[in-house]
Amino acid sequence: MKSETVTISLGESQDTMSLAYCVQTACNFSSRIHLTDGTRKINAKSIMGMLSLGVALGDRITVEAEGPDEEAAVQAVCEALEGR
Repeated sequence: MKSETVTISLGESQDTMSLAYCVQTACNFSSRIHLTDGTRKINAKSIMGMLSLGVALGDRITVEAEGPDEEAAVQAVCEALEGR
């Protein structure tokens, strides 16, 4: 399993389009990908999960992936969450 903690910097407003882009990015990988904020763990491939997490600018989130492409998955999702 690969994991990395990032600071959310998608912009001033965490609109559904930004979150949908993160979900689409996660869906490009076969690994299981989860986001955790310390108390909750959600499936990064689920738009409902992303919305329920309620991320805000500056929040710290851990991206975890397990599977054949876990390193690339973590990197890509982290970049999406950082607005890169």
